[in-house]
Amino acid sequence: MGAGMTIPVDELTAERARQELAALAEQIAKANAAYHTLDAPEISDADYDALKRRNAEIEARFPSLKRPDSPSDQVGATVAEGFGKVTHRVAMLSLENGFADDDVTDFEDRVCKYLNLRGPLTYTAEPKIDGLSLSLRYEGGHLVKAATRGDGEVGEDVTANARTINDIPRALIGAPQVLEVRGEVYMSHADFAALNERQAKAGEKTFANPRNGAAGSLRQLDSSITASRPLRFFAYTWGELSEPLSDTQIGAINRLKDLGFQTNPLTVLCDGPEALLAHYRRIESQRATLGYDIDGVVYKVNDLALQNRLGFRSSTPRWAMAHKFPAELAWTRLLSIDIQVGRTGALSPVARLQPVTVGGVVVSNATLHNEDYIAGRDSKGGLIREGKDIRVGDWVQVYRAGDVIPKVADVDLAQRPAVSTPWIMPDICPECGSPAVREEGDSVRRCTGGLICPAQGVERLKHFVSRHAFDIEGLGAKQVEMFYKDDHLPIKTPADIFTLAQRDAANPLQKLKNRDGFGDKSTTNLFAAIEAKRSIPLARLIFALGIRHVGESTAGLLAQHYGSWAAFEAGMTHAKVGEGAEWAELTAIDGVGAVLAASVVQTFQNDRERAAIDALVAHLDVQDAVRRVIRDNPVAGKTVVFTGSLEKMTRAEAKARAEALGAKVAGSVSAKTDLLVAGPGAGSKAKEAAKLGIETIDEDAWLALIGQA
Repeated sequence: MGAGMTIPVDELTAERARQELAALAEQIAKANAAYHTLDAPEISDADYDALKRRNAEIEARFPSLKRPDSPSDQVGATVAEGFGKVTHRVAMLSLENGFADDDVTDFEDRVCKYLNLRGPLTYTAEPKIDGLSLSLRYEGGHLVKAATRGDGEVGEDVTANARTINDIPRALIGAPQVLEVRGEVYMSHADFAALNERQAKAGEKTFANPRNGAAGSLRQLDSSITASRPLRFFAYTWGELSEPLSDTQIGAINRLKDLGFQTNPLTVLCDGPEALLAHYRRIESQRATLGYDIDGVVYKVNDLALQNRLGFRSSTPRWAMAHKFPAELAWTRLLSIDIQVGRTGALSPVARLQPVTVGGVVVSNATLHNEDYIAGRDSKGGLIREGKDIRVGDWVQVYRAGDVIPKVADVDLAQRPAVSTPWIMPDICPECGSPAVREEGDSVRRCTGGLICPAQGVERLKHFVSRHAFDIEGLGAKQVEMFYKDDHLPIKTPADIFTLAQRDAANPLQKLKNRDGFGDKSTTNLFAAIEAKRSIPLARLIFALGIRHVGESTAGLLAQHYGSWAAFEAGMTHAKVGEGAEWAELTAIDGVGAVLAASVVQTFQNDRERAAIDALVAHLDVQDAVRRVIRDNPVAGKTVVFTGSLEKMTRAEAKARAEALGAKVAGSVSAKTDLLVAGPGAGSKAKEAAKLGIETIDEDAWLALIGQA
């Protein structure tokens, strides 16, 4: 990012990081919906990916601040209405992104460190097509199902439409019995121009760019419309397979080509980062003449055995990255500065701009971070933008390197109105009138209204019904806002959701089915959807509570460790921050730090929060966490701690392997530890294990135990 664009991550305070993560989560969620569900993206892919990179960098430095709705755990967006749903047998994940040359070098360094290998390794490099992801399932050589990415887990059934695309074979000869081919549906520049010309002549909607045209054409309820559109398809990966295509990435791509799929001719093998960067520059130089849109180059480890060892993070593979092309700048007028209040009470200033096109996308909003950023200061009091403050009426530079709501980068003082005055952050919440306080050392000003603040209440409820929480069909953000303000059938707390049908039945005059936007069927469907969610997995419930710092992955860790709501609730009720057996147990969970643990304990011991939780749980049947049971496995169900230096695999790979075998990996030794794996340099953990009589083995014995000797 350019100088003065953002405070470097290593200079962020915890509170500033918390504020940025809140703004990023909101911005990325909005972009996901616009891009994946509405086919009307507000920003470019490069901008979106850079925003996710900023989010990931902050989370890496402040892991305890990771939000429940962290964009790092999300892929795509929910499926639009009107299409059948298809559950992907193998999730369709997104890619880690890089923008600078150093990001490519860092990518190889991370891969080699994880595998405990020396580089350079061999990779494939291919253009990243700017289109719509599609998965094609073949059984016995016949195309039986086609689905969009959706949210990565569930996509839209577009089988009839996919069969109209000439680049997609309907039958294959010599293919595995089960083959899921994945790639990108796109539209060439020439075909896009011709389509828009036809649309305009017919008085119909034109498309903003080829990606919109391709997405809108594929996602038609009438397949005859799709058939009339000039769609194309590049294959570049696969999902479920009944047998391997090859032992290398490039070999598998060539196999797909032999089966009749179009693969990109610019896909090549590269040895190490220097070769990858050279091919990146070759593709970038040809970008304008390719005849279709690309927004970067994708690198993948070529050896599929190494890919298998590297595995996946929550939403991205460790063995691949997308090296994106840079974004753009533009100048426009700052019309006003509004304040948005988030779920945790943070007051976030947002710039309202005279609309301007930046990189082909119309921008009318920009994030301003906080009052220090507006004043021209960083978190340590140093100058940014040479100390120039930002005022309403200013001529400002807008930077889009990943921001869904981009950043205001600079100010042209020569065009500042003579009557302008410095902007002052309000000390009163605009939503509830409560004092907005900025505590010492905190860059964020927060509303002190808590549960009485409607903005915080609404945002908490929106989180509660979000996709990775209770995910109640028919009760989305729009409906939450409506019910929150409703005088006759209000929803102010999560528990109110589960009394909605009962309260509606008791109200003879203001029936929900008689209101705008509802009817007999929609009301019945909503009540049924709510009823279906009374039974909820433990991890989803923990995530849905919206406890600060508890993201989806952390909720899963807590659920796996405690197993049941009763055990979790008891642990949090009796824990004392910083001391005692319950606190030690909580903080011994690998991935749970002191800040996160304190947040959970304090939530359960806050009278108002606890009353709301208890009222909710009274309406639920909370399902115990499903523990993975792997037969004939000596470590399944055991708690394992690794200490010292491992020489034949990295700590990260060892942990991932243990968890895959059904073991629990803890960060510290306790009476509940079953096994300590100690490498050279083992210190206090080995001593504690000896004191407690816990079995201790070395790395070779561990590998033999799990069958990898």
